[in-house]
Amino acid sequence: MNTQNSDGLSADDLAQREMVRLLSIVGRERSVDAFETIFRFYAPRIRTFMAAKTKDRQAAEELMQETMASVWTKAAQFDPARGNVSAWIYTIARNIRIDAYRRKRPEFDMDDPAFVADDVAPADLEFQQLQEANLLRGAMATLPAEQLDVLRRAFFDEASHATIAHDLGVPLGTVKSRIRLAFEKLRSALDGRL
Repeated sequence: MNTQNSDGLSADDLAQREMVRLLSIVGRERSVDAFETIFRFYAPRIRTFMAAKTKDRQAAEELMQETMASVWTKAAQFDPARGNVSAWIYTIARNIRIDAYRRKRPEFDMDDPAFVADDVAPADLEFQQLQEANLLRGAMATLPAEQLDVLRRAFFDEASHATIAHDLGVPLGTVKSRIRLAFEKLRSALDGRL
């Protein structure tokens, strides 16, 4: 139960008036004594507030220190017409906690595969590659069957020349000749078109 004095003010009202007076002294005169009184009253409360929000005693202590340093720095900005000292100090504390959270929040690694866009070729490049592939297929269709077979085995099946020669039962030189002749025909068929 709050008792009132002869002016009709409760103990809470008197304490609030005293805090306003002390904070204005800190703002005007940079009084260490006035700040020490404010600090002794609010520091444990701010530490408890921060501990409840962060669940980390060390972080709560650091955030309380930062809050009280900010109260010292900004004391001249306090306007009692806009609110009471407690609301002003707790607003500073809340903003400092939010800023600390934002600083500690992990940054996105833009090189993380989840955030890297798939390599999609531009439409004009994709169209050009499709045209070139069609031209190559058409040119390959003009090759004799034995040259086409050797090219497919060498480049699509990735078989060695010796393996192709063994599989076809032909000399290694014949495989190499067929590949060379196939390239010459393809080069001739595609010359100027790619």
